[in-house]
Amino acid sequence: MNHSRRSMLQSASCGFGFLALQGLCAQQASATGLASGIGQAAGTGRGNLVPQIPRLPATAKRVIFLCMSGGPAQMDTFDYKPQTGKKPHPGSVSRFRQHGDSGLWISELMPETARHADKLCVINGMYADTGIHAQSFLQLHTGERLRKRPSLGSWINYGLGTENQNLPGFVSLNTSKSSIYTSAFLPSIYNGTPIGVNGEDMSAATISNVGSDHLPLAAKRRQLDFVQSLNRKHLEDRRGDDKLDSVIQSMELGFRMQASAPELLDLSNETQDTLEQYRVGKKLQIGTCRPTDFGRQCLLARRFAEAGVRFIEVNHGGWDQHKNHRRDLKANCDTVDAPIAALLQDLDQRGLLEDTLVVWGGEFGRPGLVPNDGKDETGHNSNGFTFWLAGGGVKKGHVHGKTSNTGDRAVEGKVHFRDLHATILHALGLPANDLTFWHEGRDHRLTGPEGGKVVNELFT
Repeated sequence: MNHSRRSMLQSASCGFGFLALQGLCAQQASATGLASGIGQAAGTGRGNLVPQIPRLPATAKRVIFLCMSGGPAQMDTFDYKPQTGKKPHPGSVSRFRQHGDSGLWISELMPETARHADKLCVINGMYADTGIHAQSFLQLHTGERLRKRPSLGSWINYGLGTENQNLPGFVSLNTSKSSIYTSAFLPSIYNGTPIGVNGEDMSAATISNVGSDHLPLAAKRRQLDFVQSLNRKHLEDRRGDDKLDSVIQSMELGFRMQASAPELLDLSNETQDTLEQYRVGKKLQIGTCRPTDFGRQCLLARRFAEAGVRFIEVNHGGWDQHKNHRRDLKANCDTVDAPIAALLQDLDQRGLLEDTLVVWGGEFGRPGLVPNDGKDETGHNSNGFTFWLAGGGVKKGHVHGKTSNTGDRAVEGKVHFRDLHATILHALGLPANDLTFWHEGRDHRLTGPEGGKVVNELFT
């Protein structure tokens, strides 16, 4: 009988050294908290999606991240820089007005969102490490600029599990970049589930093996049982193989989703008034980008939140506006403004906003218009830009932080992406700098070696 090198080591006398090393590794895993219940099956290093009790008092149960890819211009949206009278700042193209009881300054380009000014907590002191799109976008999602790391949604999935065992804990709408929904070295059960690309198809058919009707459900169950029996037999020979175990769990989740996801993605039971408020079906062209049905994504985000999904990301690209800034900025704002307002109103009316943290922002901002033969041109600005939060226990009608008079850098209340991540985890009851996973000989965390600071000033 042939033996592999590993089996020879395990069966020979020096195999005792192998077993001793395995035991030491298990002890180390326990020391990091992996076997204590955070995202793990008790006593194992294997992941699971069982709902976890937050370790800290939580103000939110779930997150909806409205990701504006490309870098929204802060001085044209939520960072008011007055010049003289009602004239806009030389670096901006839009006028601002005060809104709500809070008197929050919001651009004329976002009139529908402005109606919810008293729900917003604006962070005008954001900053990041780089003005390179790919690197800053990766840092926004994973805390790292250069290396593949678990995304924010995967860390939350790992720390809290999902409230609905028939749905994933993390859904990413309208994305083609796996880096923003990957679980990386976390068990693959914590991967985000991508739905739709470029906003064109949000049906169940866009999810692998979900929505297919080529076999009756009972036949699919028998087919899966056979495959899973082979997988589990294989797992018996490879005990401790977390990747294989995660594949088994993912296949079971995929089967359960076949009953839940199609109904969730079907908007036919929504009222016509709701569809119109979200602007569902109104695909708008944004500069040279493809048309995007952003309203459908926002409505699906509400439905997923209502169904118990822990982290929902809605992606809207096209904010990388170097030329034709005025035209493309207005087109972007026209696209996202009404659906965002509808989402905030819908969540509030359904009693979901109080424990749903809504986050809006992109990988960096813009320095304002720069003179170039009269053309509308602008660049990148990672030194100062804007995010806003709503719901989930944050202050209402509040502004935190400040950029310089020219908007070129954050000067007060500075918030790095690490701090934003720490604050989001804190709102969910997760200890930001203690939520770790043992990988390649050391603990890793979303907030990186430096750690993140929770911005307590954002909460009531």
